[in-house]
Amino acid sequence: MNEAASTLEGWYALHDFRSINWAAWKAADDEERAVALDELQEFWKEWKDVEDSSKGSTVVYTVVGQKADLVMMHLRETLEDLKAVENAFNKTMFAQYTTKSYSYVSVVELSNYLGKEGEDPMQNPEIVARLKPVLPQRQYICFYPMNKKRDLADNWYMLSMDERRSMMRSHGMIGRSYAGKVKQIITGSVGFDDWEWGVTLFADDALQFKKLVYEMRFDEVSARYGEFGSFYVGSLLGEGSLEDMLKL
Repeated sequence: MNEAASTLEGWYALHDFRSINWAAWKAADDEERAVALDELQEFWKEWKDVEDSSKGSTVVYTVVGQKADLVMMHLRETLEDLKAVENAFNKTMFAQYTTKSYSYVSVVELSNYLGKEGEDPMQNPEIVARLKPVLPQRQYICFYPMNKKRDLADNWYMLSMDERRSMMRSHGMIGRSYAGKVKQIITGSVGFDDWEWGVTLFADDALQFKKLVYEMRFDEVSARYGEFGSFYVGSLLGEGSLEDMLKL
């Protein structure tokens, strides 16, 4: 049996994609819409309080295209905390004007491919910060799920640890070349969702998503062993911009 890469896990992640029922929103009277927005603003403050207490983080983005209208990305300490956030939102009046487009459940993950021997990673503040990150308020987000292939000769899981480590080192160099332009958070979802990993990218220039993903396609890890799901891209949504988005 091949050696499995050991992993470090941090906060659990939920990408909650919603579509707005515009017909129902328009049919509501002014008072109903005002109550729904006020309630949503209270939830926004609660999410901020969680972040300020270092128990999680939340960002909200619009989604461009027909796949969804917005995505709420939550990081929390436990799966129960994630479910509580999801349930609480589902009970809001605003949620009545949305439909569930897609969701993704995972956990922030770092692998040992690039780790140093003999080092206790949990004593490294930089690693802890990567496992329990404050989600950046960049202007744009890009999310996609992915797998490593298990097809005949192109089976990632049949490669030796040395082969995988060498390829991941090359793969990681591409990502590091975009430092300062793109913030990347990798979440593992084996046993949690339909794909093996979720990749969430944040940038102030959406074009950097295209450049990074395209360049990585030429690296053997992606070109030979990568399988990708649907891509979701959108813009940062603040409390004020949410009201502008929903204004009739």
